[in-house]
Formats: sequence, structure tokens, C-alpha cells
Amino acid sequence: MRVLVTGGAGYIGSHTVLALHEAGHTPVVLDNLSNSKAASIQRVGELCGREFEFVRGDVRDSNAVRSTLEQYDCAAVIHLAGLKSVAESTTDPDAYFDNNVTGSIGVLRAMRQAGVKRFIFSSSATVYASRDTPCAESDQVAPSNPYGATKLAVEVLLQSLSQAQGFWHITSLRYFNPVGAHQSGRIGEDPSGEPANLVPYLTQVLTGRRRALRIFGTDYPTPDGTGLRDYIHVMDLAEGHVAALNAPEAPAFSVYNLGTGKATSVLEMIAAFEAATGKRIPLEHLPRRPGDIPFSCALVEKACNDLGWKARRSLKEMCEDAWRWQQANPLGYD
Repeated sequence: MRVLVTGGAGYIGSHTVLALHEAGHTPVVLDNLSNSKAASIQRVGELCGREFEFVRGDVRDSNAVRSTLEQYDCAAVIHLAGLKSVAESTTDPDAYFDNNVTGSIGVLRAMRQAGVKRFIFSSSATVYASRDTPCAESDQVAPSNPYGATKLAVEVLLQSLSQAQGFWHITSLRYFNPVGAHQSGRIGEDPSGEPANLVPYLTQVLTGRRRALRIFGTDYPTPDGTGLRDYIHVMDLAEGHVAALNAPEAPAFSVYNLGTGKATSVLEMIAAFEAATGKRIPLEHLPRRPGDIPFSCALVEKACNDLGWKARRSLKEMCEDAWRWQQANPLGYD
């Protein structure tokens, strides 16, 4: 089917476009390029041996989304156009609610007007209440930061829509921590400005763009004092979107965790990168950041049972692929 991928030029979006093509679908990309590069879609096209339709537009412009859906006869939307930094959301929450919540409303309105009912939403593990055991989809939700609050607000809207209008088939995918890159090294994570997440900052330290890796918090109640996270290879995550799209009988509203079910600490991730690269990573220890939690890990049985999807790539592959991308593109797409 033809699938509109909002935010399709971004890190997760570009890998999802590639995975959709490999699964036989036809992606159409809509992106405002506020935190992405059009070069990513050009490179995906090179990997796939074809060009992809690209529309520069903002999801808050409902008319632009509707005209794109109608022009390209899209049958589904994968909505990835969201701001995603926990730390930034604590200092600029209004921008996060505007883009993530208002933008989602704009997309949903355009879909209803265009008669497109299949919607896959990029949600987040940050919707869960802080806990020290892996999260199931039925567990308590209570975000500890504005970013997570925006994702939960959209999920509440989606559930309400599915109950009020029989029109919809909606899937919300709660991501844990995407890392890595396509094994070709041609596409990967290229954040604008200073990276807000561990792995892109770490790889920029390895290439000399950053002086040292900053570790925010070494006094968490974890085995080594640093935060524990469920890291998932971005290609496994992208393939999770395809699995959700291909689900034969999508219910009106469903929620799935996309993770590995394994928690890795910051120091363990650093050690894995040092082993994969043969390089030492200089460190700087700093206090905890607002909005961060000690532990986040997924229970993933539901996605495995319902969607036939499971993360396949190892932590070693995540490190090697991220490093291959950064070595080949020390300044990102620039």
C-alpha cells in the first residue's frame, strides 16, 4: 500500500521508509526538515534503487497533510513527526505540546477528511510511571517529563477517537531507546545541534566533535549508579512499524512496546562501544537531569504474539552499526 510517513526524513523515519520499501510498500514522505535532512531520503533512494516522493510540509498544517494523502492516494499514515528530547521538553514544554499534540490533531483531522483510517503512532516508553521492573502495556502510565506527557495526551485522544468513531484502526507503538544505524553506513542519526541522547553524543566524542561524554547521574539506585535503559536497534524498530502495518486484523485501538526486554546501563553501553571501536571514551560526570528516571525496560511478549515481531539485533550490532555510520559521516549528512 501507499503509506504517508510524517517525519520520514528523520532518524527513525528514514529507516522506516527503507523497511517499508523492503516489505513491498510505497512510502511517501512528509517532513518540515526542522530536525532532519532531505539528504536522508535521497540516500534511502540510493539504497533502494528508486526515488521516493517527498513533500516539505508541517503536520500542523492539516490542509497540506490532506492534500498529500489525496494526491498520492495513501491508505495509511505512520506518524513520526515529533520532537523527542526529554531534557529539552523540560525547558520548552509549550513547543513540545504544540508540535506533538497539535501536530497529531492536524494529521488525524486530515486523515478523516481524506477517508484514511489506518494510523500508526510513534509513542514512547516515557509514558510509563517510574518503576524498577519491566513495563507491560497494561501498566500504570504517569509521565515524569513534558515529552512523555505529550505522547500520553495523544494516546488518550487516539483511544477516545477509536471509541467514539468506528472509522479508525489505530496502533500506538511505545518505543524504548532506538540506537544504531543501517548496516550500510549510509543513513543514521544526525541530530541538529548538540545531541540530547547518549549514543549520538558518544559517537561524536569518538570522532572528536565533542570533548567528553557527559554522564548525567551516577547515584541512581542501579548496580553501577547509572540509568538502565532498553536499547533497540533502529532497524528492528523500523521493522516493528511494518509488522504493525501488516497486522491482518488491526483492532480499533491497540498499544505495543517495541524494545528488546533487556536493560543496559550507561556504563555498560560505554564499555560495549569501547569494545566495538577499540577506543577509550573520555567521561565527564554530572548531576542528574530533570525528567530522567533510573530504569526503563520493556516487556515485549504482546508484540511478539500479536504482530509476530521480535527485536533480532544485538547490542554489539547496535554499537558497530552506529560507529560505521559516524565514521563514514563524521559531520552527519553535511
